[in-house]
Amino acid sequence: MNTDWSAFLAARGTPGANGDTATDCTRYDLSHLGLIAVQGADADGFLQGQLTNDIRTLSATQCQLTAHCSPKGRMLDLFLALRLPAGIGLQLPRERVAPALKRLGLYVLRSKVTLVDHSDGPVRIGLAGTGAPRELERRGLPVPEGDFAAVAADGVTVARLPGTAPRFELIAECARQIDLWDALAPVCAWGDADDWARLDLRAGIPSVYTATSEAFVPQMANLQLLNGVSFTKGCYTGQEVVARMQYLGTLKRRMYWAEVQTQTPPQPGDALESPASTSEQGAGRVVDARRSGEGRYELLAVVEIAAAETGEVRLGADGPQLKLQAPPDGFLAAAG
Repeated sequence: MNTDWSAFLAARGTPGANGDTATDCTRYDLSHLGLIAVQGADADGFLQGQLTNDIRTLSATQCQLTAHCSPKGRMLDLFLALRLPAGIGLQLPRERVAPALKRLGLYVLRSKVTLVDHSDGPVRIGLAGTGAPRELERRGLPVPEGDFAAVAADGVTVARLPGTAPRFELIAECARQIDLWDALAPVCAWGDADDWARLDLRAGIPSVYTATSEAFVPQMANLQLLNGVSFTKGCYTGQEVVARMQYLGTLKRRMYWAEVQTQTPPQPGDALESPASTSEQGAGRVVDARRSGEGRYELLAVVEIAAAETGEVRLGADGPQLKLQAPPDGFLAAAG
């Protein structure tokens, strides 16, 4: 974490314990997320040959989800890509920064590209709730329209993220964010990292962690339904496998939102079982999970479609049954 930002937050208390009153707007410290800066004259061309999305559509007004795949078409990492003053930013879980830098670095060769761990560079905060647009406007900041739209103004990049209520990520230098955080404090509650991740789950946005790296082809995690895969951009690492699944194969697994009651917190990569599954790989795996109440968890899970349709999918062989449904925005219904 940026040391100045860390010291500032420490002086302000902790989420939910500093006297905040719940409102229609919540602010979040996003320091739990890592950031890679891709810099240099060949940055665009380099990423175009590595990531699933079309880097040509990435602009100051449009961010995107995009994955880095293995030659076998399995997602090594999943990024939120944005254009920032320091270069192209690739945001991902912090635990994946070092492995991603190493893997991407294998392909740099003679390209004029520099890959930098920028996690402790610009400070990132989240803003969510029905009142979030109002609070942006009160601070003289733009309100991007449409999912993954972005606007930079007054030293702040504002990106709009999918959600059941308006949700934004704000990226700026530490001094600017300190001013914003204090200005928002009287009118916005303070949420924690789990709260923010749960908003991702409810929006059907997956994450890739070390436990699930190389576990899923992009379509299994609904990435094509989140506009995270381009099928017209040309070659990239793993492209043949991803394209073959799209045009020739039958998608047998896809991602679902689920609830489960258990006293043992589900973890990314946990195995799912179903009597309807005949696969040696099992019925599926947990993508991510967060606590939503006492003994209750929300999760995203990649599940065999045939097993999901039977209605009996369990967390482990003898574990609790999952209540599965399509993510709220209807991505699975859109898949047909």
